Amino acid sequence: MISTVTTTTVTTVTTATVAVAAGLSFLAVLTLLIVMIPKEVVAVSDQPRLDNLSRILNVVVLPLLIGFFLIALFKIAEAIP
Repeated sequence: MISTVTTTTVTTVTTATVAVAAGLSFLAVLTLLIVMIPKEVVAVSDQPRLDNLSRILNVVVLPLLIGFFLIALFKIAEAIP
């Protein structure tokens, strides 16, 4: 009885963890896309205020890009047996 409960608990926790990780990965990639579009539009401008905004968006984009590359790396490693 105890081994059945333990097995069921481990399976449930593992499934929930994978679902949460997938949701966070999707959210990170979506946020990256949402931030990069205005960053590219603002980067073309010659106005000083928009140049400052472009630098601020660089600070936001860099960690998201690192996260994106890590997500891609883990997905590739997961696919290769």
